[in-house]
Amino acid sequence: MKQDIKAVPDIASHSQSSGLTNMTMSQIKRFPIKTRILKSGDDMIEVINKYARDYLMKGDIIVISESPLAITQGRAINIKDIKLTLLAKFLWRFVSKVKYGIGLRSPYSMQCAIEECGAFRILFAALIGGFSKFFLRRKGDFYRIAGKQAALIDAAFTTTVTGFEDCVIKGPLNPEIEAQRIADITGYEIAIMDINDIGGSWVIGHSKNINTAWLENIMRDNPQGQSDELTPICIVRIIPDYKL
Repeated sequence: MKQDIKAVPDIASHSQSSGLTNMTMSQIKRFPIKTRILKSGDDMIEVINKYARDYLMKGDIIVISESPLAITQGRAINIKDIKLTLLAKFLWRFVSKVKYGIGLRSPYSMQCAIEECGAFRILFAALIGGFSKFFLRRKGDFYRIAGKQAALIDAAFTTTVTGFEDCVIKGPLNPEIEAQRIADITGYEIAIMDINDIGGSWVIGHSKNINTAWLENIMRDNPQGQSDELTPICIVRIIPDYKL
C-alpha cells in the first residue's frame, strides 16, 4: 500500500517562481528523499527501493544527483591517492577564480581531469580556452573542448558529506546507460542531474522519455540542496489531473 508522501519525514516540496512552458509549479511537486550516506559499491536501484519505493506513484520521474551516483561507482578519490603530474601543477593556476566553487582550480582536480580526458585534450583545451578568453572575450571553450567529465569534477574540500571532505569526486561513468538501466529495472523514468545553488541545472544522463529542457527548468532552484541534506534522490510528480 502506498504511503502518503506528505507524512514522510525529511521530505519537502519546494516552490519556484521562474517561468515554465504550459505548466506552473502548482501543478508539479518535488519530493527530496533523504538516505544514509552512500558509499562505493552501493547500488542505486537498491537505494531507490529502500528509501523511495513506498512513496512512488505511476508517472513519477526520479532525479538522481550525479555526485552521489559517482560515489557509488567508486569515483570519489582521496587527495592522498592522487599522484600529481607536472602538467596538473602547471595548468591549475590558469583556471579562473569564481565565487561559486573551485572546480579545476586545484592541482588535484586538474590531475583528475587529465586522467579522465587525456593530457593532450586538456592541454589543447587550455590553449584554445585561454586564447578565446583573452582575445575573443569568450568563456567556456575550455570545457566545451575538454568535455563533460572535466566539467563534472567536484574539487576536494567542497562537500560537507562526512567521509568525503578530502576527496575529488569525478563525474559518474556512463550516465546515459546507467539512467536507462535504472529505468528499465524500476519502471520509472530516470534523470541524472548536476544541479547547484546558483542556477546550474544540467541533465547529464536520462532514460528515453525525459524532456530534458523541461526538467532542467523545474529543478533549477535545487530542491535537493547542496550541503549536508543527504537527499540524493528527488521524486518529481505532475499533479494527476493536469495534461501536458
